[in-house]
Amino acid sequence: MDNVCSSLVHVISARIQSKTEGVLRIDQYEKALGFAQRQVLKLTNEHPNLRPCYTEQGKWDHQGDSWTNWCDGFPAGMMWLFYEMTQDASWKNKAIDYSKLIIGREYDRDVHDLGFLFWSSWKRWFDLLGDYEAKEVVLQAGRTQALRFQESGRYLASFIGKNSTFIDIMMNVGIIFYAAAEDGDQDLQNIALQHCMTTRRYLVRGDGSTAHEGIFSDAGEFLREGTHQGWRSDSSWARGQAWAIYGFGTAYSFTHDERFLATAEQCADFYLERTPGHGIPPNDWDEPSPANLHESSAAAIAAGGFWRLARLTQSHSKIDSYKEIAFRIMDTLTGKGFLAIDDPNWDGILLHGTYHENNGLGVNESVMWGEYFFVETLSEMLKELRSS
Repeated sequence: MDNVCSSLVHVISARIQSKTEGVLRIDQYEKALGFAQRQVLKLTNEHPNLRPCYTEQGKWDHQGDSWTNWCDGFPAGMMWLFYEMTQDASWKNKAIDYSKLIIGREYDRDVHDLGFLFWSSWKRWFDLLGDYEAKEVVLQAGRTQALRFQESGRYLASFIGKNSTFIDIMMNVGIIFYAAAEDGDQDLQNIALQHCMTTRRYLVRGDGSTAHEGIFSDAGEFLREGTHQGWRSDSSWARGQAWAIYGFGTAYSFTHDERFLATAEQCADFYLERTPGHGIPPNDWDEPSPANLHESSAAAIAAGGFWRLARLTQSHSKIDSYKEIAFRIMDTLTGKGFLAIDDPNWDGILLHGTYHENNGLGVNESVMWGEYFFVETLSEMLKELRSS
């Protein structure tokens, strides 16, 4: 009888502790989300229509190189998320205005980032307001993205050229799957599927790490790995790893192909094995004595990837572990040292992000994709925490 009572007390105490931790976490996350709103509002007020990629010395407004302007949809994406969370019409109006700033780029054949651009902005517009004109823009972006397909190698080419593909494109292939499903277009479906299979074969290594770039011959033969932002071609660039966790999870959600779920989980295992307990990786795990120990944008993306895997995995034991690492990452990012809330002179939301370490662009700064995936994951976690 004493053992039964003791066991009951233990269970009740655990539940009380869990409830208390949940309340504290909600408070911490809501505070971070409120700060994010203030920082984005500050950006729109001080620099109307500016869609920056990264800060320099904490400031968004500068003349640094942003390459292909692949971040232009993320400010609108955050605004849509703020509107969804608050139902404040001013966020809706800003989101529409900033989404319209990229109209025309759904036909842009020079970049591989149309998913980044339109899924975050115009897809959220359609999902929240049911505007079918917005949906058509998203579908066109998916059709245009598919035009990058190289039949000889069965992959979507990066902006570098027809002989190159990036792990990043796993984050953009979802817009092709979506267009294929909505249009009933089997050719689009096959393009997206073949790209995922090629990426899985050549850019995901046996230990679950990922290469940034794959280089192919004109005949479609895989030649070698490459990198632009990692330490070297055979190393493990953390943001690319995060793209893979999130991207292969997305591919599985569209196809229910078990191979993609297995790949996402393999990449997730590598991230967990190589990353410190707080969940924040360096720019590249293999770089000796890195100058910057933390890459917050990779962590924000990975948190979103783990959170989705918790809903996709078929392993009951992994559901809790994926949620736990996602919470651990976001607990760190919303705490002291990563949230810029204590620095009134800093324009961004998250500290310690990196864009392009090798070129010295946006190193140890705020980066716009880090902001977006941080806000996205934070808003999804808060929905669940508030409902539990």
